Amino acid sequence: MPILTAVVSSFNSFALHPGSQGNIWYMKETPFYLRVGHLLPYSMSDSNTTDYTNPSTFILLGIPGLEMAHVWISIPFCSMYVIAVLGNFSILCIVKMTPILHEPMCYFLCMLAVTDLALSTSILPKMLSIFWFNSREIDFSACLTQMYFIHCFSAVESGILAAMALDRYVAICHPLRHSTILTNPVVAKIGLAVLLRSSILVLPNPFLVRRCPYYRTSIIPHTYCEHIAVVKLACTDISANNYFGLSLAFFITGLDVAFITVSYIQILRAVLGLPTKDAQLKTFGTCSSHLCVILTFYIPALFSILTHRFGHNVALHFHVLSANVYLLVPPMLNPIIYGMRTKQIRDSLLRLFTHIGT
Repeated sequence: MPILTAVVSSFNSFALHPGSQGNIWYMKETPFYLRVGHLLPYSMSDSNTTDYTNPSTFILLGIPGLEMAHVWISIPFCSMYVIAVLGNFSILCIVKMTPILHEPMCYFLCMLAVTDLALSTSILPKMLSIFWFNSREIDFSACLTQMYFIHCFSAVESGILAAMALDRYVAICHPLRHSTILTNPVVAKIGLAVLLRSSILVLPNPFLVRRCPYYRTSIIPHTYCEHIAVVKLACTDISANNYFGLSLAFFITGLDVAFITVSYIQILRAVLGLPTKDAQLKTFGTCSSHLCVILTFYIPALFSILTHRFGHNVALHFHVLSANVYLLVPPMLNPIIYGMRTKQIRDSLLRLFTHIGT
């Protein structure tokens, strides 16, 4: 997730230079700009090398070191986005048109589909404009807005996964009370609470970035306005950003992961208490789609975090690629997972395609 990766990246900088001030924060970035400046239409000579106030625009480099391959790299990214859009819109249409799917789990799935569409759309159009049209400029306010939406929708997705874990817990541990506990108003309130929690907690993030009075350059070595990539350009102490990122990681991702873990511990206890092996497998099979979605969401983020934490010798373009993958892969895979593993959705998809074909 962007929140966790930003926290780890900024914490590494903070740990390496405790009590650092001013330009000492940026010593390890300078060789990169010197190295790629001659490859790009934008270099340090194009932007002021001295400190200056908040720039009106930033310049996104795309994937540093792979500029010549931008067009080819855009093909898989564009394909993932098209699949994500078609798949998530299909989920929304199928749930709306199929009365049997009007249940809490499918409502949460629709929330997840909308979140995935918003998350992938927040980065793909600008990324493709960089790859295809060399349109690297992004307005300062637009950069902060993109940063906010990326973190906000990532937090919303984490919260929806926790809500889905609650649904699975009630369905397996209290099956007779499932329809009375998770009523439509309750599901709507849960979705609203997840949205409000994410939007409010993430809101200070862009303001903390805006408060940075000076930037040493307007060049961002990334395809989108990643929080830590922007903050590292500021000529000021960024410890407040670090501490706020740590608090976000705890109050959003940490609590969601803890809630999901506790829910599945209770689910396993209930499943293992069933009399037969077939009953155990069949009951736990209802959680398989949700477990796969959890893995596709958290594993790429964990991989990116580990590369930031331990991969000090890893090329910068690899960090950028991994940061894009963990934002694009879950929106692409989530509708495929639920379409393949949920019988009701799979049957509805087959009926829909059969009807279109005839």
